[in-house]
Amino acid sequence: MKSFRTVALASSALLALAACAANVAPVKSTNADDIVPRTDAAAAKGAAELAVAKGGPAKDKRDERLEVVALFPGPEQPVGIAVSKSGRTFMSFPRWGDPVKNTVVELKEGKLTAFPDEATNAFDGTKLDQYPPDQHLISVQAIAFDAQDRLWLLDPASFNFAPNILHGPKLWAYDINSGQRLKSIRFPNDVATKLTYLNDVRFDLKRGSEGTAFITDSGAGGIVVVDLASGDSWRHLDHHPSVLPAPGLVQQSEGAPLMMKKPTGEVMSPDLRSDGIALSPDGKTLYYTAVASRDVYAIDTDLLADRDPAHEGKVIDGVRKVASKPSGNDGILCDARGRIYTTDFEDGAIRRVDPASGNVELVVQDGRLLWPDTLALHGDELFITSNQLARQPNFHGGEDQRQPPYALLRLRVDGENKDGATR
Repeated sequence: MKSFRTVALASSALLALAACAANVAPVKSTNADDIVPRTDAAAAKGAAELAVAKGGPAKDKRDERLEVVALFPGPEQPVGIAVSKSGRTFMSFPRWGDPVKNTVVELKEGKLTAFPDEATNAFDGTKLDQYPPDQHLISVQAIAFDAQDRLWLLDPASFNFAPNILHGPKLWAYDINSGQRLKSIRFPNDVATKLTYLNDVRFDLKRGSEGTAFITDSGAGGIVVVDLASGDSWRHLDHHPSVLPAPGLVQQSEGAPLMMKKPTGEVMSPDLRSDGIALSPDGKTLYYTAVASRDVYAIDTDLLADRDPAHEGKVIDGVRKVASKPSGNDGILCDARGRIYTTDFEDGAIRRVDPASGNVELVVQDGRLLWPDTLALHGDELFITSNQLARQPNFHGGEDQRQPPYALLRLRVDGENKDGATR
């Protein structure tokens, strides 16, 4: 998920994110060598440190199947999670206003190590001459492995809540063993518009000569498609109801209405658009969700692969609703059986959707799931980042209600991901 600053934003709700961001007191960044995440047995002992829901359906709920993998003392919030075939764990820390030294890291030996290195992670949005946006990681949102075990970094190039920086939005692929960059894809201005926030990504390496990527735009709303061989990209479903907030919906967080609240007292519903994205195991169907909605939608990837604007009507006609849930969600993914896992932040839960029947089942509910954000599957282990996003100052009139540590959690499920790729 994400936040923005004040230049030409899509809505007054997004403007509120910027106004409140200015009230975050500067704190020394600590996510490099001096962080020691709590891992394994130490994490289990430290689990009592985690904040829990103050209200709502998850209050006083605790499921012992939910394991703590690592704790992060902040101030930066973990978002992305990706696990390689061999079990190496990578995470992203977007630059949302809190100081972040390294926006992509590997979790190993109880520490967070910059990936691919500290020089690439170094960035200051006030010194673009020293940190060229096309050569540095600005604020990585999503990270994901493809079927070849390459790690992809999706950088929307939004520094400290701002609209994306010119020449900054990019998609980079890495060999995690050598740290070598294998692919570098940039987005033209008519794809990554000034309102665009490239949020999450999935890959089908069987489509096209080198594969295809599908990306949600949670700023303007829409789906971006990328041909990985040429680097060409195009958009679909701009302004379609399926990528926009559900009209009249007032969502909840810890039993209270989830609203943007400016220090001035002005209150508004969050304008949080297409975000969660998942690909069916056969690559034929793309599933997606908007944060400010409780519905899961699907579309055939053959339709999205058509880049002719004259055929957009066929794309729109191909959208179908798969399911409606009791809660909105952030990230989603598919397991090897094609079922969709959703991070249901309103209820402090993980749910699973059967797209064939539309059946929605509760997998786990726990008061420690304070805004479950991103998911990754490694074998039968489901990894979950939990970062208290709804306690940020922009939701509370400038008051920061977050209570670190933040958490990386794990749950054993029967959803083995056979090829290791995030779907």
